Order: sequence, then structure tokens, then C-alpha cells
Amino acid sequence: MKTNPYQVVEKVELSKIQTLKVEEGGKGKLKKISKKISKIQNKMYAHGKYSVLICFQGMDTSGKDSLVREVFKSFNTRGINVHSFKTPSKTELEHDYLWRHILVLPERGTFAIFNRTHYENVLVTRVHPEYVLGENIPSIHSVDQLDDAFYHKRMDQINNFEEYLSDNGTIILKFFLNISKEEQKNRLLRRIELEEKNWKFSGGDLKERKLWNNYMDCYEDLLNRTSSEDAPWYIIPSDDKKTSRLLVAETILETLKKYTDIEEPELDKETQANLQKYKNMLENE
Repeated sequence: MKTNPYQVVEKVELSKIQTLKVEEGGKGKLKKISKKISKIQNKMYAHGKYSVLICFQGMDTSGKDSLVREVFKSFNTRGINVHSFKTPSKTELEHDYLWRHILVLPERGTFAIFNRTHYENVLVTRVHPEYVLGENIPSIHSVDQLDDAFYHKRMDQINNFEEYLSDNGTIILKFFLNISKEEQKNRLLRRIELEEKNWKFSGGDLKERKLWNNYMDCYEDLLNRTSSEDAPWYIIPSDDKKTSRLLVAETILETLKKYTDIEEPELDKETQANLQKYKNMLENE
């Protein structure tokens, strides 16, 4: 079986992985692939045994929002839900860190898109460990206790969580949209220069940008520790948005095509035997 070149199957070093790939004709190809994925989802909905969880992570400006819009625009809205996880609310902080993610897991036959995901709990909170104190964990009293062992234990918990989901019929795909620091700079400048994009810009973006290397270290660690056969990570070169969207769509389609048991259920024998009768009844009204 052909191995997807973007899948994390061995230890990776982000500094050695390309962030730019350009594929011509990407928009036309994407449209065709998106329709094929939506057809499979329609079968899934009728089949009612599998669900799909697709996770997107990436630095600010990596193109998560536009990718979700373009890749899934052909979908029937009944079959897909998109969730963007921001700073936890007071209510969310009164529960364990996975609670708010569990609440919106996909029903059988549907897709759920996590735009930023449960991995924020071993990423943003690792760069900003003071955030964990807001979770009021009984055994944690200071940031000094939030060492590598703490976050690695969380990653083990996430691995177990994803294994549980997979065992119960959830197909999991995780994408890290990998952009260069230079490309992020260009996209931030674009937000400043174009009036219609000003609303996307925040001074906080520049504060987080200064922590770029910290984030890359955290991403590299989680990618190496949490990519599995049942819940793989894919590192997608994302300096070119059109190619990034196409690579994600191709990966989703190739994965779903492996599930050859996804088919529409057969009609019961009585209904099947009387289809012509029902047709005649309608035509003779």
C-alpha cells in the first residue's frame, strides 16, 4: 500500500520539513474531490456505523478557516459540524480538559471538524503553563509542577481517548498546517494592509509570534508522541493555501475509500417487492 508522504510514521524534525509545495490546477481538482467526499458522507449517513473526526492545528494565519470552508463546501449541512475551540469558558474550566471536546464528537454517519483541537491542552498550555492553574487540578499548585512529564502524561491520555474513539467507529484524521515564519509575517501584514481583513488582526498575534520557536518545539513533540495508525497526524505544507487544501482533501478521500463496507442499507424485502406498486400509486394520484 502506498504510504502518504505527509503522514507522521517516524520521528520528525519540523525544521527539516518543507512548508511550500505548489500544485497547478489545485482549485479544479479540489472541487471534484470535495464532491466525491460528500458522496461518501451521504453513504455514511445512511450506513450509520462510522463517524469522522478531522482535526486541524496550525500557527495563526496557517489557513485553517479558509481550508474548512473550501474543502467541505459541497457537504450537506446535516452531515457536518464545525467546532472552533477558543479560550475555555468558566463552565468548561469546571470540568476536565477533554469534556468540551467530548460534548461535540460526531454522531454516527456524520463529520465533525475541530478547528483547533484537544491538542491545545498540550500546546498553548505548555507555552503558557499558567493557563493550567485555571483548571483547578487538585494536585497542581504552581507552574513549577508543569514539567515535561505532566504534558507527556496528557498526551498518553489523549492517545487512549483517540484509541477508544477509533475502536467505537470514529475515523480520525489530524492535520498540522505547516507554514514558515516568513509566510506568517506576510499574512499578518496582509491583515494590516487590507481594510477588509483588519478585523482578523490582533496585537496578541505579534506576542505569540515571538514564541514561535517554543510553539515549534511543542508541535514537534506532540506530533512524534501522538501519531498512531488509528489516529495519524499529517504535516501539510501550507505556505500555498490552494495546494494545502488539495492535499488535505486528497488525504481524506484516500482514507475513506479504504472503508469498502460503507454502503447504503438494503431495503427490506417487503418494500423492495412493492416498489413498482408504490410507484404506480403515486403516478395514479
